[in-house]
Amino acid sequence: MSDYFVHESSYVDKGALVGSGTKIWHFSHVMSGAKIGERCSIGQNVNVGGRAVIGNGVKVQNNVSIYDDVLIEDDAFCGPSCVFTNVINPRAFVERKDEYKTTLVKKGASIGANATIVCGVTLGRYCFVGAGAVVTRDVPDYAMVYGTPAKAHGWMCECGEKLPGNLKCPVCGKKYKKEDGILTEEK
Repeated sequence: MSDYFVHESSYVDKGALVGSGTKIWHFSHVMSGAKIGERCSIGQNVNVGGRAVIGNGVKVQNNVSIYDDVLIEDDAFCGPSCVFTNVINPRAFVERKDEYKTTLVKKGASIGANATIVCGVTLGRYCFVGAGAVVTRDVPDYAMVYGTPAKAHGWMCECGEKLPGNLKCPVCGKKYKKEDGILTEEK
């Protein structure tokens, strides 16, 4: 008996690892070799590739495909219909499975609905990718990016609030400092 939930319309292939407390909803497919952590929510119509890795506490909303070599760390959020890729120059008639590029979504990152994440980039810790953005390059920790192509438009607190100019969160009170374009939490 498993200690995770799989809706009767979904498939978890033999050889996939799924952590305790995870819920896999309608019409989803988790392929053999995939790794999903504990306490995750995998929405409707989600595909998880055999070399994909999903950490603990991750929420994947409806209609997302997490292809091979996409690595998602703990507590990340993938909004509805966000898109990951794994080949830079796909052609239907050219086999490029040996050219997949790794995409890394770091701890606590949030990806908005319908955003596209081009393969080979890293989304930094607690960054925020706006809905509909097209991310073509790495996103720094705590950065808020949106647009096509995505560009930085400010900073986000770990709690998910936009930071004002003084870099002190008006909601949770955490204070940050910026040095050489890098934001870190003050201790």
